Amino acid sequence: MNANSFMQTALFIVVLIALAIPLGRYMSGVLDGTSVVLRKFGRPVEAVLYRIAGVDPDAEMSWKHYALAVLLFNVLGALFLYAPLRLQGMLPANPKGFAGMTPDAAFNTAVSFVTNTNWQDYGGDSTLGYLAQMLGLTVQNFLSAATGIAVIVALIRGFKRHSVQTIGNFWVDLTRTTLYILAPFAVVFALVFVSQGAIQNFRAYQDVSTLQVTTYQAPKTDAQGNAARGNPVMHDVKADKQKLPMGPVASQEAIKMLGTNGGGFFNANSAHPYENPTPFLNFMQMLATLIIPAALCVVFGRTVGDRRQSYAVLAAMTIAFTVVCVGEISAEQSGNPPFASLRVDTHESALQAGGNMEGKETRLGIAQSGIFTVATTAASCGAVDNMHDSLTPLGGLVPMLLIQLGEVIFSGVGSGLYGMLVFALLAVFVAGLMIGRTPEYVGTKIESFEMKMVSIAILLTPLIVLVGTSISVLTAAGTAGITNPGAHRFSEILYAFSSAANNGSAFASLSVNTPPITRCSASRCGSAASALSCRLLAIAGSLAAKKRLAVTAGTLPTHGPLFVVLLLGTLLLVSALTYVPALALGPIVEHLTMIAGH
Repeated sequence: MNANSFMQTALFIVVLIALAIPLGRYMSGVLDGTSVVLRKFGRPVEAVLYRIAGVDPDAEMSWKHYALAVLLFNVLGALFLYAPLRLQGMLPANPKGFAGMTPDAAFNTAVSFVTNTNWQDYGGDSTLGYLAQMLGLTVQNFLSAATGIAVIVALIRGFKRHSVQTIGNFWVDLTRTTLYILAPFAVVFALVFVSQGAIQNFRAYQDVSTLQVTTYQAPKTDAQGNAARGNPVMHDVKADKQKLPMGPVASQEAIKMLGTNGGGFFNANSAHPYENPTPFLNFMQMLATLIIPAALCVVFGRTVGDRRQSYAVLAAMTIAFTVVCVGEISAEQSGNPPFASLRVDTHESALQAGGNMEGKETRLGIAQSGIFTVATTAASCGAVDNMHDSLTPLGGLVPMLLIQLGEVIFSGVGSGLYGMLVFALLAVFVAGLMIGRTPEYVGTKIESFEMKMVSIAILLTPLIVLVGTSISVLTAAGTAGITNPGAHRFSEILYAFSSAANNGSAFASLSVNTPPITRCSASRCGSAASALSCRLLAIAGSLAAKKRLAVTAGTLPTHGPLFVVLLLGTLLLVSALTYVPALALGPIVEHLTMIAGH
């Protein structure tokens, strides 16, 4: 990793933390109702919305009521999204006249976007019209992100409250998150996107003249447009026109990144120049992905009344993020040893990073591509600005492992913090076992019920991923879409199943648009998200009902360097025991094979 790459990584982390702290303060005020913006300007708007929806904003919910509201809202959201996807052939703002999606594809897309997984087995610019993109996907980008924030806010209230049975009102949390956090920041980021060249229009697809005329051979056709029978007669065809897709891209891109959704307007996602034209915008997209998750750490400390707790969690995330960025960029700059020995790829210099440029945009380079890869898989985003299938074996291992950890390093809007808090509960439990004391965290005793819920939350994703991967590699349907040989074929399947339960990105070389796989991935998305949300809300309800414990000499401090090390150690230990055997069959074997071949 050269000096340029190190400076870019350091700059991104510094800017991220510097902006996350004031944003966290603002979000705390919004979510607890003390924000000046909310008190002076938002109350009338909220009152109208609550009246229309028939919601009493002063009525709080138990954890079961809160969980039921989350599940009901997700089901209704999936139905609302499924309809325009199936019926888009009859909808306006569809300049290419795309037909409705098949039932399997629409079901998979609806469930994945509602659960913030945003798994795409289609190309947006060749499948969906403008209205379907806006009314369906963009709306759910807002609502799924707001739901994630609502769940983590409820969990934080569980740590804060004592001897009560309620954890807030889901509809109030959802409304405030959308109105005062996601919507205004999405407008700001959309304007930045437009200023950098991301398109925002409703024009029909444009035919433009190419700089060079391309000549290729095609079979002759008869008057009815059918190719000649038998051995077709080939003739030269000259192409001097290219059809460029248009659409309201910037507005969808803003909330796609800010809400850590990741579903691209175009098939190439953030590698497409209409979505991500410049290095500065690439930097802003990475920043938009992680700024709310980082700010939620600040919200946690301010809400529970001990800001040192937020600094400990934020420090653990930042350290882990830095380490994996260094690992990812170093792996890609090392390149492929057999190619390097043949002097096929470039070598590193003080100004230009060489190494593995396959699958990367030259306008971005290895450093920004590496940081983006880490950011999107450390978060539950799924947006990509390079082809993950073209990463080196170790470069591919990094994003795969980040996804498998449950994306607890910053992660998505809500999902990262509650994932890290789950590991924090596990860490204090392990520490309690070592010193023979009942574990405590933020003034609350951690008992058997919480640990059962923590165990389910931690083991649920590995169960879905590893069992699904095992079944896939043993069946003809599961291996039908594989396009690469050797250990990489296993990596493709393992990455796909890991991603379908989390962020929706992919190696992009595995064909997943078959009915069995679309149904399976949709089921994984829905079951993982629903079960995890219910378990976390159950933990919140249990914690809120307990009495507050006074800090004593035997209480484990959870705000210092020792706890940060314990938290990171617990995270690594669990991941090693869970996923390393599977990773050894994929990227690790592939790396060793590559070295042996050299």
